[in-house]
Amino acid sequence: MFEARPISFHLAPRVILERLGSLAADRPRVVAITGPVGAGKSTLAALLSACVVPTDAYLPDYDLVAPGERDLPHHADFPRLLSDLRSLLSRRETRIPVWSFQTHKRVGDTPRTPADVIVLEGIHALHEPVLPLLDVKVYVDAPRDIRWSRWEHIERSGQRGMGVEPAREFFHGVAEPTFSRFESLYRARADFIVSNDEFRHGAGA
Repeated sequence: MFEARPISFHLAPRVILERLGSLAADRPRVVAITGPVGAGKSTLAALLSACVVPTDAYLPDYDLVAPGERDLPHHADFPRLLSDLRSLLSRRETRIPVWSFQTHKRVGDTPRTPADVIVLEGIHALHEPVLPLLDVKVYVDAPRDIRWSRWEHIERSGQRGMGVEPAREFFHGVAEPTFSRFESLYRARADFIVSNDEFRHGAGA
């Protein structure tokens, strides 16, 4: 049975890029990074490539979905996500959605320039529809208290604009219980399990 390789957050960029370098370079390669809220997915993604596609961009408008279902994968826009990834894999500049953490809805599009390494990061990055497009699969983990501390810092510094108390309610009432339903499945699919158990400003998403 396949067992994921555990690595530290510090070593993760080098190890993942080395794995990519061992693959044939006939097309761009896709790294998928998942993990619970505040684990450090977006921080790791930015260390791997300038071409990052966040699954958050494909979330539904929250006012159209019951609060407890807002992060469930069957509400995400996977058809658009798959179309955008295939476009980037064809080395075409692609416009991906912009999802606002202030208004909790899609507010437009933004260009994404293709690169040799494309990173898909977010809570749905290892869900079934995208698996055929992935070359390396990563699960980032961190203790719950550290993850909440990172998110709290983000909200107190005004980086997202949800506010500390609404964010706390969402973290404990929606994000954590929703992701826990898929945690074991995503862990089992990962090539690497990255441990990110130190509190660092800017390591929260």
